[in-house]
Amino acid sequence: MEKIKLNEPIKIDGVLVHEISLRRPKVRDRLLVEKGNGSDAEKEVNFIANLASITPEEVQEIDLQDYAKIQDVLRNFLVQPDRPQN
Repeated sequence: MEKIKLNEPIKIDGVLVHEISLRRPKVRDRLLVEKGNGSDAEKEVNFIANLASITPEEVQEIDLQDYAKIQDVLRNFLVQPDRPQN
């Protein structure tokens, strides 16, 4: 689980939230997003919403700079770490 501090908090269920937690994705999360409709950006919003346990509409309220930080965390989840050479 990765926590991302928001520079611009958002309201979720009437509560001001200063941090979003993203759980590590599983294959089923990726498949669920790929089966969905919409643009790549909409699919990414849905993916993030699923991993953060918030709604896509709440993700859409996130400031773009904060969203970029979330995208970085998501990319790090999807990139294979460097492996030492034998």
